[in-house]
Amino acid sequence: MTTDSTSPLLLVVEDDAPMRRFLRVALTAAGYRINEAETGMDGVHKAAMQPPDAILLDLGLPDIDGLEVVRRVRDWSQVPIVVISARGQEKDKVVALDVGADDYLSKPFGVAELLARVRVALRHAARVASRSATGEATRFAVGELEIDLAARRVTCAGTEIHLTPIEYRLLTTLAQHAGKVLTHAFLLKEVWGPGSEGEAHNLRVFLAALRRKIEAEPARPRYLLTEQGVGYRLVDE
Repeated sequence: MTTDSTSPLLLVVEDDAPMRRFLRVALTAAGYRINEAETGMDGVHKAAMQPPDAILLDLGLPDIDGLEVVRRVRDWSQVPIVVISARGQEKDKVVALDVGADDYLSKPFGVAELLARVRVALRHAARVASRSATGEATRFAVGELEIDLAARRVTCAGTEIHLTPIEYRLLTTLAQHAGKVLTHAFLLKEVWGPGSEGEAHNLRVFLAALRRKIEAEPARPRYLLTEQGVGYRLVDE
């Protein structure tokens, strides 16, 4: 696929040359424009000088940690950041998401998964931009699931789903960030309020209840996905 000046620009911040080459080949073949940085500080500088549509960021950089790159970029930009790292520990994923990353890919990963995460990040950014320009979106739809925020009405396959107030708040919080991984701590704070961070059991209970009402096969969810040890994601495709 060819690229032009209207193709999304992706900033790859990665010090490993073979990985950078893999990302460059995969992403340009998919039609994206690429800018590259080998250090964290260079990545921050390039993000400021030529704002990308999304950032692919390694955590293990030679100068500053990738988490610090996330913090510095988040001081002035909400550009989607997809962390790509060999650090597979759940706590690393949680920290990256809590400081402002949008998604997390553990190395090694395939081209299909990489491109899917980039598409999700770009769609989420477009949705946020649209809400900023026109006010809050009043409707979310994916597959057979529809959420009408104005009417406070949820339907699946044309059938209205009756939710408790907490179930509804949980679902709409996920919908407002569709495609993005939301950590347990973030969801507890948003749905139950400050001071609820230690009540993860409540989150699991209500998420399970939502799945029973929305999913055709709750044990094999189509919409409400678990990111093991990290949080949950509502799909947006």
